[in-house]
This record gives sequence, C-alpha cells and structure tokens, in this order.
Amino acid sequence: MSDYLLLQLYGPLASWGDIAVGEYRPSFAHPSKSAIIGLLAAALGIRRDEEERQNSLAASCSFAVRVDAMGVLLRDYHTTQVPSAKRGVTHYTRQSELATDELNTILSSRDYRCDAVYTVAITVADGAPYSLKELADALAKPVFTLYLGRKSCPLALPLHPQIVNAATLRDALAAVPPSNELTDIISNADANVFWEGDAASGLALQQVITRRDEPRSRKRWQFSDRRENCGVLLKEE
Repeated sequence: MSDYLLLQLYGPLASWGDIAVGEYRPSFAHPSKSAIIGLLAAALGIRRDEEERQNSLAASCSFAVRVDAMGVLLRDYHTTQVPSAKRGVTHYTRQSELATDELNTILSSRDYRCDAVYTVAITVADGAPYSLKELADALAKPVFTLYLGRKSCPLALPLHPQIVNAATLRDALAAVPPSNELTDIISNADANVFWEGDAASGLALQQVITRRDEPRSRKRWQFSDRRENCGVLLKEE
C-alpha cells in the first residue's frame, strides 16, 4: 500500500509546453512534469531562482495524470515586441527589453487546451523535503498564484487535494472520480493514464513515450528527457 496525493486540474484554458522551435509554441495534450513541479513550488512559495529547492522538489516527486477530458485545441495568433540583438547586450527582464529604442515586432502561434480536465496523482520518495500532507496543505492555501502552464491560464475550480492510500496507482485513481461540477464536459469513455517510474501501477502498459520536461534549471530554462508510460483506465473499473 502506498500514499498518493490526488488533485484536480481544470480551467477554461491550459497550456502544457512542448519542444518549441521558431515562432510556434505548441502544447502537449496533458500536463508536463515541469508544470506539475512548478505548481507545487508556487504553492510552497519556492521562487524560480531558488535552484537547490526547485531541484530537490523535482527529484523527490513522481506524478501520474488521468486525462478526464482532452479539451479542444485553440491556436492563438500572437504578436510581441522585442529589441534587436546586439553583441554584449543581455536583457534579463521584460522591462529592460522595452526600455530600448529599437523594438521589432515578431509573430508567433501559441496552442492552448480549452475545457480540459485532469486528475493528477503525486508520490514522494523516502527522505523527500516535503511530505504529501505538507504538499496538500500548500495546494489548499498556496503562497503564489497557481495557473495551468501559463500565467494567462488560471484555475477555474479548487484543486481538491486529498491523500489516498491504495495498493496501486489504478486503485488510487479509481477512488477519486472527477468533480460533479464537470460532468457536462467529461465523456463516458475510458481514460488515458500517463505515469512515470517502474513501480507496479495496476495498469496495462500500452506504450512508452519520451518527453523533454524534466526540470533541470528554472533560471536557465533547461529540461532533460523523461520516459512516460501510457495505459488506459477502463470506465468499468
């Protein structure tokens, strides 16, 4: 038997960053590990520049996600102003960028998921800096504002954090159905589940995917590859 911290993610917009090249900023269909760790860090009051605390939190947490509603893809046509590149000049803040006299307009496309619903299960390793109880308390009363991938994607419902003791991940997820407030947008189909680690999940493994979302440095915005398992939680289960 293991303890799992279960929480619900829902908002009218969500964006889960994928590898971005050039002017296109895609979104994965379900939350990234960097987004989940960022959510926990914000709730705990850990700042981006506190690298040691950020890395310690990321190394101690594993997560899984049940996709209750995939949502609808929204692509936003976006414009922004940036300064011309100059040798020896580095802008560390947006205020510094806008203070220059030479501004150029660049175009980009950004993807969002509309009305997507996820149930997230979090476990922590032995010796973790924060217990599941501490994480649950922080999520209930976060220090910083929480959002779904981008600051423009606020939560629309409480997270409802709760700790479940179960034999497997499947049992933990099955014990926590989606909120009744979301029944109109959640289908009755089987739910895809994505999880990391080799521990017994109780789910039949269908495939393994690789995602570059393991946070390495929040200050330098660096990530490494992570293997993620995929299976299905049958509705009748």
